[in-house]
Amino acid sequence: MSPRLLYLIFCRVLGWLVLLTRTTAAKDAEILVLRHEVAILRRRHPRPRLSWSDRAVLAALIRLLPRQLQAWRLVTPATVLAWHRRLVARKWTYPNRGGRPRLSGELADLIARLADENSTWGYVRIQGELRKHGHHVSRAAIQRLLRGRRIPPAPQRAQATWRQFLRTQAETVLACDFLHVDCAVTLKRVYVFFVIEVASRYVHVLGVTTNPDGAWTAQAARNLLMDLGDHADRFGFLVRDRGGQFTNMFDAVFTAAGIEVIKTPPRCPRANAYAERWVRTLRSELTDRMLIFGQRHLRHVLAEYV
Repeated sequence: MSPRLLYLIFCRVLGWLVLLTRTTAAKDAEILVLRHEVAILRRRHPRPRLSWSDRAVLAALIRLLPRQLQAWRLVTPATVLAWHRRLVARKWTYPNRGGRPRLSGELADLIARLADENSTWGYVRIQGELRKHGHHVSRAAIQRLLRGRRIPPAPQRAQATWRQFLRTQAETVLACDFLHVDCAVTLKRVYVFFVIEVASRYVHVLGVTTNPDGAWTAQAARNLLMDLGDHADRFGFLVRDRGGQFTNMFDAVFTAAGIEVIKTPPRCPRANAYAERWVRTLRSELTDRMLIFGQRHLRHVLAEYV
């Protein structure tokens, strides 16, 4: 005989000795449980699942089994307790009416909109504004609602992001630059002087010339301020490069109007990115797609394009 066979025989004999100490009721209960488990496992259509009748039978018989056998059944004591908790929860289904009534959807949307549109308003300020419209909401309810919608409190909402900061600064910034176009027949180079409002991207074409000297550029600056009129007070800065066309006379025109001239670093076109980007747009959409025959033609084409 192999050692495995001897071991199995020993286990069976030991099991028979244990059965001698058990009562007849416990043996009968185990037989019934085993039979019911076998009947459940034999189901194929549908797959073996416990129905309410199966649970009732197993829950009634499992209490008659010895403690050491309860853990080896299809249904454990934890499962029976879970069934009991589920039955209790289904029986006591009375509505939970404790606490304050919940805020309506319209009122919750109003509170969230007040917080979004007014970044400096705290919970107490929002509470006061709601009272003006006849809504009495506690501070704790407003705080809980805004936290649930991931809206931070006023000190964090009031902090400006880089996008907001740059957008605010752009309202007061002008950018200017020159671009050149070569005529189709004479191959003469014509220069275009323009100024762009950074916030609105509105472009002012100030002139077209073949000799952009300092006097011509300064006169173009005066024409720009005349065109802006009262709107010139909105701007506080002008960004330009270090080209020879921009003389001290040119800077003095803007300084007299309260606009500070900012020079870009040498060989750094990205510092004047808005003007350079418009030059690329103009070339890709206009000058690279048609032939320019002279200043008059270029001036007419630019006016229509702008």
